[in-house]
Amino acid sequence: QVQLVESGGGLVQPGGSLRLSCAASGSILSIYTVGWYRQGPGKQREFVAAMPRGGSTNYADSVKGRFTISRDNAKNTVYLQMNSLKPEDTAVYYCNARILALGYDYWGQGTQVTVSS
Repeated sequence: QVQLVESGGGLVQPGGSLRLSCAASGSILSIYTVGWYRQGPGKQREFVAAMPRGGSTNYADSVKGRFTISRDNAKNTVYLQMNSLKPEDTAVYYCNARILALGYDYWGQGTQVTVSS
């Protein structure tokens, strides 16, 4: 069982930056594929970024070049650095850790990001 707690959300102006953190407890995060998803107002949850255990990264086209996912295994924490934020990035951002072959799929409670002037 993995517990995930996101932090770092808030209100930021267009063009600004935020760094989200996802702290894990209950298991070693390094063995999981970790990712970030988001759900905007009136929208379905969508994929943002992921980092498999091997360290490669995948991004949604809408955030490529602006967002960076990373992990600090020593701190058991995953990060999402978000730059050049746009109003359409406004959403609740969720952290995910999974090993689908074993049926493990864990979610955090979400953190709100609002991009507005």
